Amino acid sequence: MDLLEYQAKELFREIGIPVLPSQCINHPTALKSLQIPYPVVLKSQVPTGGRTRAGGIRFVENTIDAIAAARVMFNLSILGRYPQVLLAESRYDADQEFYLAVILDYTIGRPVLLGSSQGGICVEVLIENLQKVVVEEKFSPYYARRLAVKMGLQGNLIESVSGIVQKMYQLFVQKDLDLVEINPLGISATGEVMALDGKIAVNDHALGRHPELATIVSTIVNGNLKPQLPKTQLTDKEGNIGIVCNSSCLAATTLDLLYQRQGEPASCLIVEEDGIGNLDSGSCEEQQLQIALEKLTQAQDIKVILVNILSSAARSEQVAELISNYLLAQFGETPVLSVANRREIATGVASGSHPNRTHLNTTAKQQSASVKKRFGKTSLPQFVIRLVGGAIDSSQGLLAGMPVYWMDNLDEAVAQAVSLAGSTVQNSRHKKGEG
Repeated sequence: MDLLEYQAKELFREIGIPVLPSQCINHPTALKSLQIPYPVVLKSQVPTGGRTRAGGIRFVENTIDAIAAARVMFNLSILGRYPQVLLAESRYDADQEFYLAVILDYTIGRPVLLGSSQGGICVEVLIENLQKVVVEEKFSPYYARRLAVKMGLQGNLIESVSGIVQKMYQLFVQKDLDLVEINPLGISATGEVMALDGKIAVNDHALGRHPELATIVSTIVNGNLKPQLPKTQLTDKEGNIGIVCNSSCLAATTLDLLYQRQGEPASCLIVEEDGIGNLDSGSCEEQQLQIALEKLTQAQDIKVILVNILSSAARSEQVAELISNYLLAQFGETPVLSVANRREIATGVASGSHPNRTHLNTTAKQQSASVKKRFGKTSLPQFVIRLVGGAIDSSQGLLAGMPVYWMDNLDEAVAQAVSLAGSTVQNSRHKKGEG
C-alpha cells in the first residue's frame, strides 16, 4: 500500500529529512485560512503517479487563484482516483533535482539503494543515469557515500545527499517498509537539500507490528475511493428529459432519436463504459450510477428519466434492482434485495434457483404497490427503463407496479419518454389554468 505524499512527508519530518512548510486542505474554502505565504503549490493527494501530466499539481500566486484551482483539482480524476485532500506547500526553486530510493529487492533478498543525478518526471533520463548499491551486509554510512559518488556528486553534496540516504534507510528499517523514495530531492543554489516529493510503500505483512502505519493505511483504503462522477454529454436548462447511458455511442444515438421526435433533452449523464461492471453494494460503480439517478431526480425541470444501458444479463438485472431500490428509498421503504443477495446474483446464482427468490418477489410486489399509491403525490420524474442484455422477464417482474415503464426497444423507449414528458407539461399547464 502506497502512502499519500503528505503522510510520507510526516514520516520524513519525524526522521529528520527536510521538507517544506505545508498544510493539508480538505475543501477549497480552507485556503482562506492558509498559514503558508504565497506563492504555493497545490498537489492532489492520490496513491498513484501521473499527477503532473493530469493537472494534479498547480502553482498559485494568491487566494483567489488557489480556491479556483482547488475546486477543479478536487473533481479531477487521476487514473480513476479523486483526492479528498490537497497538499498546499511552499514553492521551492531548485537548482538541481536528484532521485533517491531505498527498496527491498525480493529477488536477491537484500535492500538496494538507488540514486540518479537526473530526478523529476522525465523517467527515461532518470533511468539512464540510475545508479545502484546493494546493501550486502549490515548497513553503514559507507553504502550511502558510495551511492553519492556513483551518482557523480562532489564536495559537500556527497555529505548532504549521503546523509539523506542514511535517514531514508533508517526509516526503511524502523517501519519495515518496501520502499522509501524521494523524487525529486531538490538542491538549491546554496547547496541546501529538500525532499520536494516523497513516496512510501508499506509492507502489508508488517502492519501488525506497526499500528501507527495500520491507522494511516486504513484512512487511505476507506477514504480515498471517491466514485468517479458520471460524464455530462449535454446540459440544456430548457429541456425536461434526463438521460443515463453507459457509453458515449449510446448517448449520441439516444439524443439523436429524441431530437427526431421533438423531445427536449435536459441532461445526458454517461456512466463509464465499465462503470456498471461490478455493482456490488458500496462499490464505486454502484455509487456512480446512483449519483446519476440522484442528480437527475433532484433537477427541478426534469420530468422524465430515460435509462438506456447495454450490458450482460446479470448486470442488467443488477441495474434493475438498483433502480428499484433507489425508488423505494425515496419513499422510506426497505430495499428489495439485501447486499448479500445482490452479491449472490452477481456471482452467478440463477434467479430461478435463488432460495429466497419467492420471498423477494412477494416483498417487491408489496412494496412497489405501496410506492405506486404514493407516487402521484410526489414530484419524482417518470422513469423509462431500456435495458439490453437479457434478464428481461426477471427485471420486469422486479419493477412490476413501480412508477417506471419497461422497454427493450430503443425507438419505443424514446417515444414513451417524449410522450410522458409532453403529457406532464400539458398537465402542469392545465393545473395552472394555461390550457
